[in-house]
Amino acid sequence: MSATPQKNRASRRVLAAAAGLATVGALVAAMPAGAHDRGHGHGHKPRTVDVQLLSFNDLHGNLEPPAGSAGSVSETQADGTVKSIPAGGVEYLATSLRTARKGHPYSVTAAGGDMVGASPLLSGLFHDEPTIEALNGLDLDVTAVGNHEFDEGATELARLQNGGCHPVEGCYEQGKKFKGADFPYLAANVTAEKTGRPILKPYTVWKKNGVKIGFIGVTLEGTPNIVTANGVKGLKFHDEIETVNKYAKELDRQGVKSIVALIHEGGAPASASYNYDCDSPGAGDGISGPIVDIAKGITPKVDALVTGHTHQAYVCTVPDPAGNPRMVTSASSFGKVYTDTTLTYDRRTRDIVRTSVKSAKSENHVVTRDQAKATDMTALIARWNTLAAPIANRPQGFISADINGRGSTAPEKPLGNVIADAQLEGLAPADKGGAVVAFMNPGGIRSDLVYAASGSEGAGVVTYGEAFTVQPFTNMMNVVDLTGAQLVTALQQQVSGSNAASPKILQVSKGLTYTLDLTKSGADRVVAASILLNGEAIDPAKTYRVAMNEFLAGGGDGFAALGQGTNKLVGPSDLDLFNAYLAAHSTATAPLAPPATDRITVIQ
Repeated sequence: MSATPQKNRASRRVLAAAAGLATVGALVAAMPAGAHDRGHGHGHKPRTVDVQLLSFNDLHGNLEPPAGSAGSVSETQADGTVKSIPAGGVEYLATSLRTARKGHPYSVTAAGGDMVGASPLLSGLFHDEPTIEALNGLDLDVTAVGNHEFDEGATELARLQNGGCHPVEGCYEQGKKFKGADFPYLAANVTAEKTGRPILKPYTVWKKNGVKIGFIGVTLEGTPNIVTANGVKGLKFHDEIETVNKYAKELDRQGVKSIVALIHEGGAPASASYNYDCDSPGAGDGISGPIVDIAKGITPKVDALVTGHTHQAYVCTVPDPAGNPRMVTSASSFGKVYTDTTLTYDRRTRDIVRTSVKSAKSENHVVTRDQAKATDMTALIARWNTLAAPIANRPQGFISADINGRGSTAPEKPLGNVIADAQLEGLAPADKGGAVVAFMNPGGIRSDLVYAASGSEGAGVVTYGEAFTVQPFTNMMNVVDLTGAQLVTALQQQVSGSNAASPKILQVSKGLTYTLDLTKSGADRVVAASILLNGEAIDPAKTYRVAMNEFLAGGGDGFAALGQGTNKLVGPSDLDLFNAYLAAHSTATAPLAPPATDRITVIQ
């Protein structure tokens, strides 16, 4: 899910940092799997060993259970009905992983990127140090970088890997220095422009009792299109297939024949239920999207693909170029699901056994909230909450019911309307930019505004922490001149070009109305004649003052037309405008109600 990235507050210098070495979870000489082959006396080792691969993706710093609809998983029941299960939170994720590892002497835990970035206040306020600390405690062995790992630039990413206190804000706890990640971040397809070398390790090899598994990590090649320019300054992003194949060959030459690719790019399963059979009617038939072509192009030397980015849950078998079955998995987002895959390792060939009879077994499991909490994670959350409380608990406004944003599947989201209206109201005055319309990108809305209390503030109270969770990037607002023709083109770019396959519908401020005809294709889906601003047709030759965050103003998310604005004025941050709007439009006795969604007329 692309989103507006955070301003890079760290220095702009690109650091070609060699990542710290992975400390593979305690390398105790555990009994080899299959040591139950009795009667051999002289330590006969069975030919194959089952290696457990546990994986998850797109945690986005969600240490506490995510609120509202963002904190549930869909499960299809035997009778075909769909049930919603509350899920997620690192206290439960830790318990789930620790329980799953029991009885598996060979177990490795890997992640598919976006561990940090677009995080709730509890992690985001501290530049995601709490999340890295939690992942160390979860015994994560390795992760790929995702696009959000670049929100604050390569120098800050290197700090998350190697440790050291924040260059501007310093150390958050008296006498405690941030240690960094004790697992490697892999960035095989991200190189420094100056040196041409990967900015972090491209791969790592997990070893135990002679068993070796190589991990290669890549993020999506399109990362620069979905991250602010400052975040990717001085970096080049390369083709996922070519990069993985290059390093698979290198690992193979080193005698590492068992290889897993961690890829921060994903697909769209035909059902939103985590337990949907992705291989129905045939292998991989139930999934579409970029990961399918990537999976088909990656060398058979790679034995499994752990993916992410689309926040979907799937376990699919997409045949490799040699026609052999290969697992492609993803575990939803926010720590709500984890994947448990069995890789059968052959000691003689040093490879994973992959035949049509015996492919890797893989299953997604919900991180339910009815299990015991991991006490070390509870303590970690409490410690950081104490530091965050003075800022997090400040009331900003009042709502009368849930206002859905992330949790709404409709093109026009109630919370999207509130955000766009807040931006227009703050930037309409002549001295503030003179905006006549505002646009908000849907991926930048990271949660819902939930009526139920998150702490002791009381139901209906919106705290600074809750507002931050909705808009965690603190993107600066821009007001620019666009012609009417550019405005119309921008609206058409929602459903054409790079957004043709999965439309990105901008959230629009009040006064702008149009019809979206989903029965048509490409740019025609936006009915040009229907576009009105305050009841009047858009004049192609006229100039309009348009408000949007700096990410959209840079042409992000495939909106090249929005990047053509001139006469730019930089305003306050999106979060400041959102909070000001809540304060101006709600009181305890007159809370803000969810707005009508009547700006975009959708024809299905």
